[in-house]
Amino acid sequence: MKFFDLHCDTLYRAYNENKSIYKNNDFHISYEKSKRFKKYVQCFAAWIPDEYRGVNALNLFDGCIDKLQDEKKESKFNIIKTFDDFDGERCAVVTVEGGAVLGGDIQKVRYLSENNVKIMTLTWNGRCEIGDGCGEINSQGITEFGKQVVKEMESYGIIIDVSHASEKLFFDVANIAKKPFIATHSNSYSVCPHKRNLTDSQFLEIKNGEGIVGITFCSEFLNSNKNAGLDDILKHAEHFWGLGGEDVTCIGSDFDGAEVPPEINSLEKVENLYEYFLKKNYKESLVQKLFFENAYEFMKLHIK
Repeated sequence: MKFFDLHCDTLYRAYNENKSIYKNNDFHISYEKSKRFKKYVQCFAAWIPDEYRGVNALNLFDGCIDKLQDEKKESKFNIIKTFDDFDGERCAVVTVEGGAVLGGDIQKVRYLSENNVKIMTLTWNGRCEIGDGCGEINSQGITEFGKQVVKEMESYGIIIDVSHASEKLFFDVANIAKKPFIATHSNSYSVCPHKRNLTDSQFLEIKNGEGIVGITFCSEFLNSNKNAGLDDILKHAEHFWGLGGEDVTCIGSDFDGAEVPPEINSLEKVENLYEYFLKKNYKESLVQKLFFENAYEFMKLHIK
């Protein structure tokens, strides 16, 4: 099978814990674990926690990028610079989770682009210079600086990610964005009413704007009973499909960044989830869209 994952925190963990992505490790993801896939594309996020600001945030990003480059010497991962780089069997897309990396400096958007960043999550759960994350009460939405960032990201071809955004920030972005934006790792609020999940109106906003949404394996976002399993992942996919999202719904695992169900706690177990969907009598063409094709086709249009 082929697998395209829109989000993981493995790069952050590898840098923070001084461990390898590519060799055997105790992470959800490693290069060795990916060998079972015919083709594998992984979005590796440089996560910027809310306590990082200014130069500390940028230094964290630089450390993550250096880690990825250093370990590339030992691997066969293609780091995506242009769409042609997707020709490889193992591909790494550089992303940032948290607009605090910019430190309030619009020039840093260009710096991210020069370092091959293709996606940036505008906020984490708290407030940064761009605006408010989903953890902020009485969100004020996007800031004037945030409006500049949206415009600058679009000019440099960096895809806007609204996972972690407050609802106010989300719709502010929807009103000003000129290009499709995405949610790399967010589930359905209708299935599991968690502040990190998307309401139907948010999902439809992304869908109608020709964006994509990645279903996450984070147990807390799958159900409210703390006993999530493969069936919960299926329920979120079914709900999004019911909203007309057959060409929109993808996977954004959040591997190495969240507690996930035991049945899916390793890259090696993704194939079991794929088979689970097939056993529920979904056409393989639809399952292939979910696990690979939708994300790949979106990137074909938006990474030059």
